[in-house]
Amino acid sequence: MINKVINTIIKNNMFNKGDRVVVAVSGGPDSICLLDLLYKLKSRFEIQICAAHVNHCLRGKEADEDERYVEDFCKELNIKFFCKKVDVNLIASEKKLSSEMAGREVRYNFFEEVKEKFNANKIAIAHNANDNAETMLMRIIRGTGLSGMVGIKAIRDGYFVRPLIEISRQEIEDYCIENRITPRIDKTNNERLYSRNKIRLDLIPYIKSNFNEDIISALNRLGDLIKVDDDYLQKKSYEKYNNYCCFDGKNIIINKDAFSEHEAILSRIIRKAVYDLNGSTYNLEKKHIDDIIYLQKIGTGKKLNLPNKIVISNNYGDICLHVKNEDIIKNESIYNVDIEEAGEIKYQDIKIKCELLYNKDEIKVKSDRYTKYFDADKTGKNMSIRCRREGDRFMPLGMKSYKKLKDIFINLKIPRDDRNNIPMVCFEDEIGWIIGYKVSEKFKIDDKTQKILKLKIEREDY
Repeated sequence: MINKVINTIIKNNMFNKGDRVVVAVSGGPDSICLLDLLYKLKSRFEIQICAAHVNHCLRGKEADEDERYVEDFCKELNIKFFCKKVDVNLIASEKKLSSEMAGREVRYNFFEEVKEKFNANKIAIAHNANDNAETMLMRIIRGTGLSGMVGIKAIRDGYFVRPLIEISRQEIEDYCIENRITPRIDKTNNERLYSRNKIRLDLIPYIKSNFNEDIISALNRLGDLIKVDDDYLQKKSYEKYNNYCCFDGKNIIINKDAFSEHEAILSRIIRKAVYDLNGSTYNLEKKHIDDIIYLQKIGTGKKLNLPNKIVISNNYGDICLHVKNEDIIKNESIYNVDIEEAGEIKYQDIKIKCELLYNKDEIKVKSDRYTKYFDADKTGKNMSIRCRREGDRFMPLGMKSYKKLKDIFINLKIPRDDRNNIPMVCFEDEIGWIIGYKVSEKFKIDDKTQKILKLKIEREDY
């Protein structure tokens, strides 16, 4: 078996010389086997290892005995041992998660902590061929797509590695017997409380007895075959993603042209956009992808909500994704200032530099988007910065009549969700500058101008 593990490591380029590896160890057969194997192989691959164990406090005395067993095993082999004791049921209740999901979150967070403490660059997990087959069946039952049928990857995110992924559970148990290792047995693995347990204890034995005795190997071969096709589709969709998508500091925007692509590519573009925005595609289902595709067809201004506070909106055919901000800037937020004393002021996340000029030659004719000049005699002394109010009207430069601010935003194709957050400079409560967009006709410089107000905006987004 050790040669199969070596081949898996080499084939997937799991380790490089000098790697420091955190080994996730529960105390069961799989993880103890992994720890023992990597201990034996550390000289061959020139790596250093440590062990990380989480006591979930789910099985009382037995959980404490698991912890002591792993600690003693590590002491015997002189392996550095890290442990964390956490009441997973309490965390599950606080976060409104299942115990299974809460436990996974706690474990992986702890593995990351140990990775930092040990100055490691890899985390080894003891998933095996049976785990992979069970995962594939579980996903198929739930209605997965091609990517889900790939199963558990040998390497994830570049540093989670699974050296036992091609080793069956029977081979692992045989290894423990041959090497006189007596791992801990979690009795809850034989309880039919979770879907995975039912698949392992009922479904797979039934398939073995009635259809295919070698179902574990068959499912793993299927995963390998699908991976080849899925890798190609992912590569092509990422190329298209880079062509069609951009991030403006708040939104990920999918250009409307992306929606002419084949759905196999388009669905992957959408999934990547969600992942890049939120760091996860958890709870993102096919119906959500279908809803986004439909939203793009039904006209501007429409929007829908996805899990994890993701908001999708149609902005003139382009699809914008952003995470709902509960701390949205309120319309009534106002900052008042005396122009002659202003100097430099801050409003929300912007900084405004105010300067009075008395020579028109100091004006740059081609002022940039965030530097504007106004007739200071027309503006008066009182300047305020605020966001829009109901009924706001504005006279754009070059026009002689007022327009509704709402109509101006529509003409500028500013997404509806962004309109409440656009700051505006007002003089004596009349809008003089929609920052980043338009200035008012009312305060423009002309031949009679003697005193000029220069405003310059500085902001990380700009």
